[in-house]
Amino acid sequence: MKAVAITRPGGPEVLELVEQAAAPVPAAGECLIAVAASGVNRPDVLQRKGLYPPPAGASELPGLEVAGHIVAGDAAELAAAGFKLGDAVCALVAGGGYAEQCVAPIAQCLPVPAGLTLAEAASLPETFFTVWVNVFERARLQPGETILIHGGTSGIGVTAIQLAKAFGARVLVTVGSPEKAMACLTLGADIAIDYKADDFVAAALAATAGRGVDVILDMVAGPYVERGVRCLAEDGRLAIIAVQGGRDAAFDASLVLRRRLSISGSTLRARPVAVKAAIARALRERVWPLIAAGRVHPVVHQVLPAAQAAAAHALMESGGHVGKIVLSWE
Repeated sequence: MKAVAITRPGGPEVLELVEQAAAPVPAAGECLIAVAASGVNRPDVLQRKGLYPPPAGASELPGLEVAGHIVAGDAAELAAAGFKLGDAVCALVAGGGYAEQCVAPIAQCLPVPAGLTLAEAASLPETFFTVWVNVFERARLQPGETILIHGGTSGIGVTAIQLAKAFGARVLVTVGSPEKAMACLTLGADIAIDYKADDFVAAALAATAGRGVDVILDMVAGPYVERGVRCLAEDGRLAIIAVQGGRDAAFDASLVLRRRLSISGSTLRARPVAVKAAIARALRERVWPLIAAGRVHPVVHQVLPAAQAAAAHALMESGGHVGKIVLSWE
């Protein structure tokens, strides 16, 4: 099979389309997917740079989400999960997604929502799993609350905007340009703050009459943690999902005490299958019907041939995209 391999740590140019000797073989509880499309995510970029190695036992190939058709797997195990050979699915994987065939835990597979292309379906798992865990399970966003989402036009951002609105929250986002602000408002955000022109702390406090926001979804960390603490309301929750702005953060801990704030962080890739299976069940029950109803939809910026994986990574690192970038194997 063909696959995109990381030939050495480095820039996008180290990604090369290669021929693998054989397709992976599914173990118990797994299925083999003939991949039509692979989602591109920020962790793939970090892995390419040598900063985010795959967990033990995972494929060395990059790629955390795929969509395609099930071509192998135990019939009884598939049936127990509501699948059969030939079904169109999308799946969250711990690695190996940049390939024509990929093994996935059956419990981490979800049906392709009606009306979506396989390229659109491939853009769903990584961001939807991440947003569900951090916004709704860990940060416990409630209807009527206000959430501030950093990086509103990222894959995580466009997903979080739509899900937060669908579940009745008020949504503030930070963006880097007027064009990106308009994209977020079109997706349903209530207020878009251009962080290059405005102080997002002051803007968030002004938008909430000084009260502050209830939840922050933060993929920046670094100095954003201190600023986030200042613009949280009493009993506010800050969910950190990445450290693009740096690992170190200094903040006024007395504000955490006085306002009863909660700061949480999580990563998903190395978590056990049972944990991811529970998230998949929640998505299938709570979110997939929203997609079927058209209330939430994938936002795909561009679909590139798998052979152009380097260009896909360069586009992601440029920050010029709105939504997801997807590789096609068809």
